[in-house]
Amino acid sequence: MGPERTEPPVVAFVVAMPMELTPLVRPLTLQGPPDGAAGGWVGRLGSRRVVAAVTGMGTALATAGVDRLLDTTEVGRVVVVGITGAVDEVPIGTVVRPAVVVDGATGEEHRPEPLGPEALQGKMWTSDTLVTAPDALEQLRRDGVVAMDMETAAVAAVCRRRGVPWSVIRAVSDRATDGILDDEVFGLSNQDGTPNGRAIAAFVLRHPGRLPAMARMANGSRLAARRAAEEAVSAVDGLDDASA
Repeated sequence: MGPERTEPPVVAFVVAMPMELTPLVRPLTLQGPPDGAAGGWVGRLGSRRVVAAVTGMGTALATAGVDRLLDTTEVGRVVVVGITGAVDEVPIGTVVRPAVVVDGATGEEHRPEPLGPEALQGKMWTSDTLVTAPDALEQLRRDGVVAMDMETAAVAAVCRRRGVPWSVIRAVSDRATDGILDDEVFGLSNQDGTPNGRAIAAFVLRHPGRLPAMARMANGSRLAARRAAEEAVSAVDGLDDASA
């Protein structure tokens, strides 16, 4: 008899918001509870078992969500997937594979594992605070930051602590130069990433003239979520069976 065949290592896809999970459901044949509880979404990509978790927005929820995921499932690699804000003018939907992810609160740098043949480039800045001031954005540009998010450095810290390789593939949903995203717009989402209906209704009454820009941003978010999911699925599908 030949050697017993073992399954490829499990890959975990981690997103912050339900809208980032949506384009992963069909290609990964995901099944799980409708709230996307950590460890609850399971699927397959070819011969590989995959899992997915929706952590919620921000570093605290990302930390807790990935810890729960790794407590329940032994995985070979974590892949952070979803949308990101660009510091400069780049096309919406541009895929970002950073070489370095910086924790904006501490300055700690994390270096992801490559996933696929594409080169890793630039820095991603993770912060619980929106960065919109022109001088702050200019400093980020000088430091080589190309994109900003609110979870990746926290996910990276958990993976480093627990000895799990991790990668990140995000896509640009909005740009700091657009002038659309501010604290009021950010408040239109609950911390779990679902829409805040009461805040949205109040925003519409106060700012009817901003609705076209908001519609463009929503379309950009859906496009970016889809592009990030497509790239991440393709990259994981290209791994050999022994890799994670």
